[in-house]
Amino acid sequence: MEELVSKLGHENINLIDIRDKYKYNISHIEGAINIPSNYLITNPGDYLDKDKTYYLYCYNGHISSDVSLELNYLGYNTKNVLGGYNYYLLIK
Repeated sequence: MEELVSKLGHENINLIDIRDKYKYNISHIEGAINIPSNYLITNPGDYLDKDKTYYLYCYNGHISSDVSLELNYLGYNTKNVLGGYNYYLLIK
């Protein structure tokens, strides 16, 4: 998470908040787009390019870890943001 936060605003990264739209609309990491996990897993080709790297986060990093593993298995390059949004709130 610390590495990701240091990149925010300085590098063009593909950051995806996989929480539901309601939680995303309340608050999210600046620069993140919202693609709920169920949409992302069901139709990854609608949202992701296999030639790009994506950073995924949820509330605490558990669900995004599972989603990231599944997408990597399908040939996408994703990284789980350890600690998720909860950890981001602690260090920002």
